Amino acid sequence: MKFPHPISVSELAQRFQAQVIGDATLSATGINEIHKVEPGDIAFSDVKKYFEKTLSSPATVILLNEAAECPPGKVILVVPQPFEAYDSLVREYRPFEPITEAVSRHADIHPTVVLEPGVVIANHVRIGAYSHIQANTYIGEYTEIGEYVSIGPNCTIGSDAFYYKKQPDGSLQKWRSGGRVILENRVDIGAGCTINKGVSGDTIIGEGSKLDCQIHIGHGVVIGKNCLFAAQVGIGGKTIIEDNVVLYGQVGIAQAIQIGKGAVILATSGVSKSLEGGKTYFGAPAEEVRDKYKELAALRQLPDLIRKMRE
Repeated sequence: MKFPHPISVSELAQRFQAQVIGDATLSATGINEIHKVEPGDIAFSDVKKYFEKTLSSPATVILLNEAAECPPGKVILVVPQPFEAYDSLVREYRPFEPITEAVSRHADIHPTVVLEPGVVIANHVRIGAYSHIQANTYIGEYTEIGEYVSIGPNCTIGSDAFYYKKQPDGSLQKWRSGGRVILENRVDIGAGCTINKGVSGDTIIGEGSKLDCQIHIGHGVVIGKNCLFAAQVGIGGKTIIEDNVVLYGQVGIAQAIQIGKGAVILATSGVSKSLEGGKTYFGAPAEEVRDKYKELAALRQLPDLIRKMRE
């Protein structure tokens, strides 16, 4: 998420009553999760074992709850509750704006776009030429839809990220989702799909990719170009799927992993770790298909082997 204008470190320090360690002349241009930060962004950590990862990230301004050695070209702001400070910035610069009309007057919709009955378009949405959104679909705030995009009926595009912070008393505090969903040109989305926006970054469906019905895409997922996903696929948050990947029906993919270019994952497989591109995978956990079939063949021989051992 980018701010409408840079925010100086001195302004942030005053706002949060923070101790400043490092270059106090810097400014923040945006805010993002650790896996998506860019130079100029704010990142945070309130768990000491993750300090090093946060400090070595591209982030320029880092919110911590303890003092630490600051790398060159960065600044640390020490605050009692980094999560609350981070969340307050998202809430200020991406405040909740309730929908008061089916198609927001604050949306930018090309005149060639077709909206069927029951479609709801939230504030600050952009939709490109010749796109078609079918009945009873919801398009959430700040979503960007390219040209020649087709979205089936009963979809939810741009719902909040499923992202919570566990509190000391065991309760779960929801993060304000400040990210977006971006559907690039010529993307097709089937009926009943749900796509969450990022916590502070973007969920992206690459140009030419095609999604069948009843697929769920978690927050901050990045899908490459010309991917093909069959029905009931589920992809956990922050996962990266490269170009030309094929997922057969009911494939489940864990969060925060990477699927390489041109990979094919067969139906009902469960993916718990990153996979190389250019190969075909099957099973739960998913493995290269030749190895998996050899394993299954060996297992089928196990009863005979046990019987022979008992004779």
